[in-house]
Amino acid sequence: MSTTSSVFEKSYSAFLFDMDGTLINSTLAAERVWARWAERHGLDVKTFLPTMHGARAIDTIRRIGLPGVNPEEEAAKITRAEIDDVEGIAPLPGALAFLSRLPRAQWAIVTSSPLDLAIRRLGAAGLPVPDCLVTAEDVAIGKPNPDCYLLAARKLGIGIADCLVFEDAVPGILAGDAAGADVIVITATHKHPIETAHATIPDYENLDVGIDHDGRLALLQQVAKP
Repeated sequence: MSTTSSVFEKSYSAFLFDMDGTLINSTLAAERVWARWAERHGLDVKTFLPTMHGARAIDTIRRIGLPGVNPEEEAAKITRAEIDDVEGIAPLPGALAFLSRLPRAQWAIVTSSPLDLAIRRLGAAGLPVPDCLVTAEDVAIGKPNPDCYLLAARKLGIGIADCLVFEDAVPGILAGDAAGADVIVITATHKHPIETAHATIPDYENLDVGIDHDGRLALLQQVAKP
């Protein structure tokens, strides 16, 4: 775990979580759908797949700029295919227990997935749908733009600087930084080491939360069992 950040030495009013790769492992399901899409459009699948994580489908398709492709229509097709394919989706280790310790008014999920897909994947992973859920439809510009995290903080009635963002992918990390929040990076689904100045943890297995008399949240590290 990286110790270059002071997130374990501070307390926060709320925790804001990305979903895919941060609370759930949906990598194989997502890559199955996107690989088929990439093949149909003549893209090099091996090169393309690492670039589609963490961003809205419509933003990924727009970025590629394929001639004759309607980003809205293609993103809708991909979403339908992802809703149909949830095989193998699972929570990250310790995620359910960790979320269960948080007051519902003090955490949110901020995902690049559309609403229907987010609910479907959370259900497949056995994780709760939070009271505050910000999805792809809620913002005009997705991650790495910070609007999604700023919106979540406003919905919770909390200043973004008093929030801790949990992320796994570069677009989300950049969005959290740009919003002005502290960020911690979850590495459970990373295939390669990530270079970041932020604190990193593999998952939630040895993570606990403390709640002080003012209701503020603090991350606590449990000693890993040998």
